[in-house]
Amino acid sequence: MISRIDLRDAALPEGAALRDLLPRAEFDVEAALETVRPICEAVRHHGAAAVIEYGEKFDGVRVPALRVPAEALARALAELDPAVRAALEESVRRARKVHRDQRRTTHTTQVVPGGTVTEKWIPVDRVGLYVPGGRAVYPSSVVMNVVPAQEAGVEGLAVASPPQKEFGGLPHPTILAACALLGVDEVYAAGGAQAVAMFAYGTESAADEPGCAPVDLVTGPGNIYVAAAKRLLKGRIGIDAEAGPTEIAVLADATADAAHVAADLISQAEHDPMAAAVLVTDSADLAEAVEAELKSQVAVSRHVEERIAPALAGKQSAIVLVTDLEDGLKVVDAYGAEHLEIQTADAAALADRVRNAGAIFVGPWAPVSLGDYCAGSNHVLPTGGCACHSSGLSVQSFLRGVHIVDYTRDALADVAHHVVTLAEAEDLPAHGAAIKARFGWKVPESK
Repeated sequence: MISRIDLRDAALPEGAALRDLLPRAEFDVEAALETVRPICEAVRHHGAAAVIEYGEKFDGVRVPALRVPAEALARALAELDPAVRAALEESVRRARKVHRDQRRTTHTTQVVPGGTVTEKWIPVDRVGLYVPGGRAVYPSSVVMNVVPAQEAGVEGLAVASPPQKEFGGLPHPTILAACALLGVDEVYAAGGAQAVAMFAYGTESAADEPGCAPVDLVTGPGNIYVAAAKRLLKGRIGIDAEAGPTEIAVLADATADAAHVAADLISQAEHDPMAAAVLVTDSADLAEAVEAELKSQVAVSRHVEERIAPALAGKQSAIVLVTDLEDGLKVVDAYGAEHLEIQTADAAALADRVRNAGAIFVGPWAPVSLGDYCAGSNHVLPTGGCACHSSGLSVQSFLRGVHIVDYTRDALADVAHHVVTLAEAEDLPAHGAAIKARFGWKVPESK
């Protein structure tokens, strides 16, 4: 059901050599570029008509219009199961609490008397938020994208989610309800690469439908074609990340509960046949117990054949045996998991030493599922080892830091000779001339 990798009784290699020993899903965004390129070009030149055509081709339904009517949003919220609404409201409340504390404030540094640099944080003007459809329904992704954008102060928010045949070409009603709950009224029935292209290039208004204005930034997870479209259009738009298949790594010792560990591995395998589930442990007894639990728990799970079984059996999933927890830390840092659980005797101390992870879940009572919905943290996280250089979605993702430089004549005069010297050292005499011109072409002497 799940393979083993035995790294005991040998010195672990460093860096890339260690990463090469670890399981990872194959996710070739570069190869997908040639598939999405004509889609993006068609949307660029033909606008909404191309988005609708590709929706019919890939999602099996032809939508009468891309923009979801206001009455459909209101109806979805009105008909939402009260228990689901209460859960979403609590998810939003906790996410707002965490993300509100991330908001940066303007700060001014006096470099010298008369010379200041102010860093001002300005929200992006308009963002396109992508919410996946297909194998599962993700109203939680609406929350995780919209809340940090709103807390950052973004004024223009648009959501796109694939049209669903069973709902007359609208996105899933729970997604629409989540949008309505958060006050988002600009929602499009568009998925895949064509949705990203729609956000990048915009669509023209028609007699009976307003167009989609281009956005500055696109965020949100999606399949390989969404990731490829983001890569292709990066530069025209900003992107949060090229999200790959979801991942969980669990670092555990003999004190961990095998039933908990197995349940958590299955919870990620449930997403997708390419999802990665990795256990790193120094306990052979725990490894055996987890294998037994996987068999028994998978037997009573849903989505086994189409998702869970291929995910657990795939090359991206494994139980990794290590000599001790010190080696376990090296392994999880090399892996750089999207989600990392620490289930050990001293979980908090080990978690504090981890350098590479999208999010870290400490101890037996903080499973990844909590973070997916109601921890208050964000679940849009770096995948594919990108946690070594990238962060998850946050308020900061929607802000731009702008430096405001304010110097008096005396403050400039005091440093003018240094500026001119550096300009001449770089063979850029006009740079120095821009300073000299302010002082009658004679560089002031430093006081």
